[in-house]
Amino acid sequence: MSDSQQVADRKAKLARLAELNVDPYGHRFPDTTAFTEIRAQAEPLHLEPGQHAEQLKFRVAGRIMLHRPVGKLVFMTLRDGTGDLQVGVSKAGVSEKDFTIAAKLVNLGDIVGAEGYIGKTKTGELTLWATNFTMLAKAIQPPPAKWHGLKDMDLRYRRRYVDLFTNPDVREVFKQRSLIVDAIRRCLVDRGFFEVETPVLQPIYGGAAARPFTTHHNALDMQLFLRISPELYLKRLLVGGIERVFEFARVFRNEGIDSSHNPEFTLLEIYQAYGDYHDMMELTEAMVTAAIERIGGGFKRKYGDLEIDFTPPWPRRKYADLLKEHAGVDMSDIAAVRAKVREYDIDPAGMDDAIVINELFEATVEPKLIQPTFVLDYPAPICPLTRRSPEDPNIALRFEAFVAGHELGNAYTELNDPAIQEENFRRNLAGEKKDETMAVLDEDFVLALQYGMPPAGGLGVGIDRLVMLLTNSTSIRDVILFPLQRPRTVAEDLDDTYGQGADDASEIGY
Repeated sequence: MSDSQQVADRKAKLARLAELNVDPYGHRFPDTTAFTEIRAQAEPLHLEPGQHAEQLKFRVAGRIMLHRPVGKLVFMTLRDGTGDLQVGVSKAGVSEKDFTIAAKLVNLGDIVGAEGYIGKTKTGELTLWATNFTMLAKAIQPPPAKWHGLKDMDLRYRRRYVDLFTNPDVREVFKQRSLIVDAIRRCLVDRGFFEVETPVLQPIYGGAAARPFTTHHNALDMQLFLRISPELYLKRLLVGGIERVFEFARVFRNEGIDSSHNPEFTLLEIYQAYGDYHDMMELTEAMVTAAIERIGGGFKRKYGDLEIDFTPPWPRRKYADLLKEHAGVDMSDIAAVRAKVREYDIDPAGMDDAIVINELFEATVEPKLIQPTFVLDYPAPICPLTRRSPEDPNIALRFEAFVAGHELGNAYTELNDPAIQEENFRRNLAGEKKDETMAVLDEDFVLALQYGMPPAGGLGVGIDRLVMLLTNSTSIRDVILFPLQRPRTVAEDLDDTYGQGADDASEIGY
């Protein structure tokens, strides 16, 4: 049948269920047992093929992934959040109505419940033999068939709810994401850090070089911005005496989309009073170590065609040394830098010297930073929130952590001198061709610094990129449940259908 014919067939079964006085959308179904737990309890029994353990009874619920009527028996594979389990429904073991539902009125994708006892089939498959069978939710849309299913990745992201129940590997990535975040949170809390929440709607955007999303508050008749960073609010908390503070912040940047960028993403920001960027390096390694130990798999991990070794300590390399090594020019020789950058189809006209230097660094060095590496001491003019080196005021005490050519984290020895901070803000506003992403002056933040902010180290880590690296996911959209995509109607999506939907003789999957 075509997909439209399958929808009609499913609606006909919906009507038949109503005639049998069966609610097709179920009711409370408590006290279910996860399929992994059932397998764990059955394993010590060492059941032989054809043997039953009627004393081992369970209630289960899940989605039908495979359905096979065989005369007076029906076998179906159910999937819950932990895995798959076969359920057997015998005409002799349940009521006539239950058997009719199980044999004739269910479809692939339906969510059902059953209770019964554990046994093994003659072929040795662990099976729950049902004594009761319950409809919990009728699926009207046919899910994708295993061999003809959804191939279009864009549609998989758009219909993530289908992607998740048909593809256990996708669910596993998001389970690992949750474990990674939890491990990092515990690592920070154990070190005395305090978790907070700061405003998402901000009257002045700041804390990063990024373009904001703009909105309007009607009641106050004021322009607001979705935050591009929580940095300036977290630093205000340092002023207020919260000496170790962090936030898992959802941030928004009105910029492009590619394999490592999404306009909405999760940024972990951390500030530690009386520390510096060396403390932030150690903390970065500790958090990544905690995450790896939580999800398992060891410190040497595959990422695409690469093998990444996260074993700490990670190399510390100077920005200027790396530029000399990979671009063949000295950072202080700006004429050579401007000549070199043109070889990479970058026009330096109108750019400040520090911007040109960093453009060359991004083109020549960053793609070579495969193994985890801390890059230290950036050009000061591109780091307006960072303390300068006491030996060289042209150098900012900043590092970026790179893995597989991606920036994973960014850290400073924080600038806490209010006069220099205000001067840096105003310098960004005064240039002939100022960078609009930094063209802001947060006077209240400068005022906060005037009350005294302790010397501090600060760190930002892109959680989505970290999850990508640790789960071997080469697109950021693979680790964000609902990535931003161009709008489409449901009808357009259905026209781009899953291929041949899974009928009753098929199996769900990709």
